Amino acid sequence: MMKDLTKGFPAKVIILFAIPLMIGNIAQQLYNITDSKIVSMYVGSNALAAVGATGSISNLLIGFINGLTQGFAIVTARNFGAKNEKNLRRAVSGTFLLTAIFTVLLTIIGLFFAKSVLVLLNTPAEILEDAVTYISIIMCGVVFTAIFNMSANTLRAVGDSKRPLYCIFASIFINIVLDILFTGNFRMGIKGVAYATVIAQAVCAFACLAILFIKTKAIIPTKSELVISTEEYMELLSFGLAMGFMGSLVNLGTIILQSAINGLGTIIVTAHIAARRVLDIMMVMVYTIGFSMTTYVSQNYGAGKINRIRQGVKHAILMASAITTVLIVFCYMFGRNLVGWIATSSQSTILDNGEMYLKIGVVCFYALGPLFIYRCSLQGMQSRFAPLLTSTMELIIKILSVLVLVPWLGYLGVALTEPISWIVMTIALIIGYEITIRKLSKSIAPSQKPRHSPLRLRF
Repeated sequence: MMKDLTKGFPAKVIILFAIPLMIGNIAQQLYNITDSKIVSMYVGSNALAAVGATGSISNLLIGFINGLTQGFAIVTARNFGAKNEKNLRRAVSGTFLLTAIFTVLLTIIGLFFAKSVLVLLNTPAEILEDAVTYISIIMCGVVFTAIFNMSANTLRAVGDSKRPLYCIFASIFINIVLDILFTGNFRMGIKGVAYATVIAQAVCAFACLAILFIKTKAIIPTKSELVISTEEYMELLSFGLAMGFMGSLVNLGTIILQSAINGLGTIIVTAHIAARRVLDIMMVMVYTIGFSMTTYVSQNYGAGKINRIRQGVKHAILMASAITTVLIVFCYMFGRNLVGWIATSSQSTILDNGEMYLKIGVVCFYALGPLFIYRCSLQGMQSRFAPLLTSTMELIIKILSVLVLVPWLGYLGVALTEPISWIVMTIALIIGYEITIRKLSKSIAPSQKPRHSPLRLRF
């Protein structure tokens, strides 16, 4: 069901929109944990390390596609908030075509260069063959990931965060069943894990696309709206590429950091993967609040409700901070046990390093929450520069970490890298947000009616 986020008490509107996103992302992370457990049980710890070693590469391409479609969705959400139905459908039309073009290009790039990148990242020799096998199959399924992200982000742009959740649940169930069947029964090893993932993604993608066409017919373009102007394509590309490159810069930094982790040996790689699985699921609780702000702010920006944007940002930060406090308590009580369970190991090196990584990371969620809230809010206000700048800052910090912190402090340097980047980026984003919101407040009267064209202010 499409939902107007320009009405109602901001905190209530944001949390109701965020809850399905949060449940879906938590479910996905729980699946990742379960998947890791299945791999370590049925295929072995080296296979788990191989899957983890490829994560930074697949996340780079998938992150770009997700960012790209999120950028397209900003234009869609703005037109929905402005009640401009014609431009809304034309934005959806452009989203379809541009997503298809970029998906083909990225799949080709991934298939041709995956092995070379793994070698360049110092992937340990004992897991390299499995890593290449796994990533090659995953790259063939990128098209399904793109279809789902395009469909889900379009639905979320018009306020529907629930239906993509149903598709995610179906995908997770299928993936777990196929994981056990392919690795436990058929003994397909690392190939079985990859095939299970691709099949589940395909089901999820086509289910979400069907929902988009059947349940939201009002936003599906007519024949006359399938062809849009060059100016409209350029607007979609400007937002899509900005967010796509932002995601790529973040993941490129992760790839560079992964190369340093790989150089610390297979045991540390295993510890990092296990700890990261736990941290990722806790991060979902925080960053989903931020992601919901992209749609919230985009719709209110289109409606010209700048004061409502400011109020929503304050409410979101309070919610993220409260969640962080609960997560810190949980992590310090159960983090070590979860690392051992996922890695299927009681080896002290794995447990000690995994626990250290978790404890350092979760405390710094007090910076991570505002980071996502301010960044996504700036994106919703049509800002492209500030989010890209901070992503570039994150990349630079990770490069410096690989050159200085990790050689000096070992895995402790890895554990400190992201928290340092979160704090630095949050400070920069607060400055960018205040500059942008003040300019908009001066330009738009609180009673101004929704506009059908974007404001020209940019930060």
